[in-house]
Amino acid sequence: MRINRSNESLEGRLIVCSCNALRERQVREVGRSGIRCEREAYRALGCRPQCGQCLPFARQLLRDEARG
Repeated sequence: MRINRSNESLEGRLIVCSCNALRERQVREVGRSGIRCEREAYRALGCRPQCGQCLPFARQLLRDEARG
């Protein structure tokens, strides 16, 4: 069994929100569309935050995308 330890293989695959099964790739795509608020991002993805543990990470991803 071969394990790929490259960060590139994980890019976009990380789970941001386990309550809604949202992946990093999805949140970044919404960020690239111009959405800057994490709650608006969830709305655009057809859901809403449940427990809230994911909000800081989602916020950071949206900021990263805003910076380009």
